[in-house]
Amino acid sequence: MARSLRDALRVSPGTVDLAALDAGATPLAPGGKRKTAAAMADEGAELSHLQEALYASGGRRVLVVLQGMDTSGKGGVIEHVMGLVNPQGVHIRSFKRPTDEELRHHFLWRVRRALPDPGMIGIFDRSHYEDVLVVRVHGLAPPEIVDKRYAEIARFEAGLVDLGYALVKCFLHISYDEQRERLLARLADPDKHWKFNEGDLAERKRWADYQEAYRIALERCSTDPAPWYAVPADRKWYRDWAIARLLLETLREIDPHFPRPQLDVPRLTAALAPPN
Repeated sequence: MARSLRDALRVSPGTVDLAALDAGATPLAPGGKRKTAAAMADEGAELSHLQEALYASGGRRVLVVLQGMDTSGKGGVIEHVMGLVNPQGVHIRSFKRPTDEELRHHFLWRVRRALPDPGMIGIFDRSHYEDVLVVRVHGLAPPEIVDKRYAEIARFEAGLVDLGYALVKCFLHISYDEQRERLLARLADPDKHWKFNEGDLAERKRWADYQEAYRIALERCSTDPAPWYAVPADRKWYRDWAIARLLLETLREIDPHFPRPQLDVPRLTAALAPPN
């Protein structure tokens, strides 16, 4: 039995079979939807405390990478999971189509510029993996260039770990049928129409190509220093709890402590006493 959720969801080195991963599974969940939501709220207090200690210490850095197909819930995770902690200690960066300036540099250039400062939790809504996912599926770079990028990414991430970063790389694994239901739900709600992009339908037609691209990325870039976690994402309540739990387990391992400055507490307390 897995000792932790990180153990349960970790993508082991070797062959990855995405078809064998159940996107509707709920490994190690405290219970059903209501019980898991209650557990998430309870664990949120500890998560908030540890995040505050991390921020106050100004030491280690945490980088959460969110990758997944359209509608897999990257935005939902940011809202519901990061909403548990003080936003002052969180840095969110969304990676969209590269700008002309970014294209003039190495593909990791824009990623290095977005890394979180000491004491911060950084969130990447998509990431450097776009350059071996979208680029691979759409043939935006020669195959030999894409092939070299996996090793570059692994070296880059190992270097971050050596510098004291803790990486939490989450692949939000949604099923083909569930994606269809979420796209239909957007069409059915006028208030969600702004989230609907017809380009998502074109990308959906490349589902098999994307699954293959994700398989290769997971196989080649889930390493001991920076493993991938395959998070079942068909059930939103489980997805959110799982990522909050992965982050909590990571912060517990870091074990940040509040600074203890040398203060003359009696003198300072006396200075705050009301006037006679």
